[in-house]
Amino acid sequence: MTSLTESPARPVRRTHSRWASLVVLCAGALMTILDGNIVTVAMPAVQSDLGFSGPGLAWVVNAYLIPFGGLLLLAGRLGDLVGGKRMFTAGIALFTAASVLCGVATGQTMLIAARAVQGVGGAMASAVVLGMLVALFPEPREQARAIAVFSAVGSAGGALGTFLGGALTQTLGWHWIFLINLPIGVAAWLAAVRVLAPDRPAAERGSGRGADYPGAALVTGALMLTVYVVVGSGERGAASTALLAALALALFTAFTVRQARAARPLLRLRLFRSRLLTGANTVQILMIATMYGFQFIGALYLQRMLGYGELATGTAFLPAPVAIGLLMLGLSARTVGRFGAYRVLLAGLVLIVAGTALLSRAPEGGSYVTDVLPPMLLLAAGFAAAMPALTGLAMAGVREEDAGLASGLFNTTQVVGGSLGLAVLSTLAAGRTGALLDAGAATVAATAAGYRLAFRVAAGIAVTALVLAGLALRPRRR
Repeated sequence: MTSLTESPARPVRRTHSRWASLVVLCAGALMTILDGNIVTVAMPAVQSDLGFSGPGLAWVVNAYLIPFGGLLLLAGRLGDLVGGKRMFTAGIALFTAASVLCGVATGQTMLIAARAVQGVGGAMASAVVLGMLVALFPEPREQARAIAVFSAVGSAGGALGTFLGGALTQTLGWHWIFLINLPIGVAAWLAAVRVLAPDRPAAERGSGRGADYPGAALVTGALMLTVYVVVGSGERGAASTALLAALALALFTAFTVRQARAARPLLRLRLFRSRLLTGANTVQILMIATMYGFQFIGALYLQRMLGYGELATGTAFLPAPVAIGLLMLGLSARTVGRFGAYRVLLAGLVLIVAGTALLSRAPEGGSYVTDVLPPMLLLAAGFAAAMPALTGLAMAGVREEDAGLASGLFNTTQVVGGSLGLAVLSTLAAGRTGALLDAGAATVAATAAGYRLAFRVAAGIAVTALVLAGLALRPRRR
């Protein structure tokens, strides 16, 4: 989830230096990608050790995702002002330090606070990576190779994250899923300082003027409060929930007004006049909510219903990111070129609907081979088809001068979708399980029923994404 809002770094002349710079940028991005996956498998161990409630456990993920998504646009803008290399190295340093705090956390508050700082550092580093990459490789063929390498690292990070999370949690303890970032982060920071080209001079560089700090504060606060309302809705009364929801809406409204009046807004509202951009971002929120929900609830299902340990759970998830990476690199571009982005997107969403529908039938004592693996592969194939097509449709409706900002917006809605999906689905699952337990149901049966409800709702979200894509993104006849 990265942004193209960073202004180009000074081109590096030597070929080996450019490819060395690519390795450094990929290593930095790999840390944030790993962190988004490595935590999921360790959730039951974290819950048991620190005493999180069911809905509260989602904050271990959301505390990272919300500042990450809320600050991507601002971090990209600051990259324009102070330089991509400075922003990247500062982000890596902050992310690494926060990872150590996560690893030594002894309570819920400390872990959630450190995760939030991780999100800030992740946004700082991620927001400038693709902009620096494009500047390093301006020639189209080399640029395509570099982006392919970067995409492959993302897919490998997803696979490695689930596996490494299980292996570290089971052998050394959940603290090491965060402490593993220390050697990676130190090496990436030292390499970045030495290898990356200096930032080119700019008139505003170093001053920090021109960044919409109030706008960033409003949208980040609005996102955090929205997820808090959803996560804790089952633990508060209706009046308190309504009041907090109204406050979140007020913050979003204030952000919109601010963007309409600011001299240099964080988000230019005229971008939303594009039917394709607006439709694609809305579809993405729904699609990512479904996928993140599967990853979170699916890991809990494997461990609590099928009795898998952390390592086995991580291994069980490996086929999904591996399939996504292979299909994205090998088939997606050809398929879109042959059938068009609209048709490929719809086909991908149909596969996602089918996968979540199958998961909603998962029994209490099911089998990984028959009840989990087939829908997992359907979801992987659907995501691999839908995501590149959706990205192409979103960027097709944007003017050239807005391409960087539109990319930042697209990355931000990924995080929004993931956060809201986790909040909604985890709350529904916990609420259903709690209601059945209060009615006298057995623990295993109640837990399985909660997971099935979450998967049914995820299927409904995917159906909504499919219908919306069919209506809003249909090509217009000339």
